[in-house]
Amino acid sequence: MGAGDRLEVLIRRCYAGLDADQLRSEAFVRLRDVLTVDAMFFATVDPATVVFTSATADEPLGAVTEQFIANEFGQEDVSKFAVLAGGPDAVRSLGQATRGDWGSSPRYAEVMRPLGLGDELRAALMSNGRCWGVLCLHREDAEAGFADHEIQLVRRLAPHLGEGLRRGLRERPVDTGEVGRSGGAGVVVLDSGMRVESVSEEAEYWLGELGCRAGEVPVAVRSVVARMRADGTTARLKVRTARGEWLELQASRLGDDGRTAVVIEPVAPAQLGSLLLDLHGLTPAQQRVTELVLRGYSTRQIVERLCLSPHTVQEHVRASYDKVGVGSRRELVSVLLRGSASRG
Repeated sequence: MGAGDRLEVLIRRCYAGLDADQLRSEAFVRLRDVLTVDAMFFATVDPATVVFTSATADEPLGAVTEQFIANEFGQEDVSKFAVLAGGPDAVRSLGQATRGDWGSSPRYAEVMRPLGLGDELRAALMSNGRCWGVLCLHREDAEAGFADHEIQLVRRLAPHLGEGLRRGLRERPVDTGEVGRSGGAGVVVLDSGMRVESVSEEAEYWLGELGCRAGEVPVAVRSVVARMRADGTTARLKVRTARGEWLELQASRLGDDGRTAVVIEPVAPAQLGSLLLDLHGLTPAQQRVTELVLRGYSTRQIVERLCLSPHTVQEHVRASYDKVGVGSRRELVSVLLRGSASRG
């Protein structure tokens, strides 16, 4: 099987209903069948902020996760993932971004080069106009970096990975027997070195739901704190647990000694807003109509509010039904506002 055929296999796996962890695992193995990769970083992100919600990294990258996050959210550098996600080209190599002067990148000079790594190839994994994950491929330090045909290969693959991540979030069932067991919000306090200083019982439960063992700080918490420290204001992100529950993490500064409080709170489907509509692949026009449907507007009221024809409104409503997998307004409300399972 040639490299092109192996790439097609990976693309097909993006539509196989895999969750984020499964898709990452396959990408780690199958990408190495189509191009040379010496180290790989693959993260899911909150599409509203492009802040990491979970991540997997090869060694030696795992040992510098803290530096990597600090660079991404608190240091000027080339090819930031948020910039790639908002720009015309979501895939870019370090060689392209620095015009061959790798040392001009603090990330390369301070993090990658000490590890013996050279060129990197970064991709924002886009679907439906939003970023659902990011990928960073590394080569061992050498004069030659990623070739044009390799960049084109990742450029072709990236939107399929983004679509796979979006579908995985949308289709993951909620385990109603376990979700919400701990009740409300919890608080974890971190010191200036990102170590746990104190944690409430509720926060301890939610950290466990994020796959964190006692005393550990998950990537989602590290990333939202790094964003808060960089911006100097409260930072937020939304993340889904393995059981299917949505959480909001909010990081705020405590005094002037570098301590941080992170509030972890469950989020009802009705509070997810456009994120839930993005997950189902609704276009901006479909979202505007659907948001009014969810607020109880009649077709006539939507026509008057948005200055659309009744035919256009009905087309957008039918498209929303198809994408969410329902057949009526009642079912649409049930899925999007109450979190009930759809038929499709």
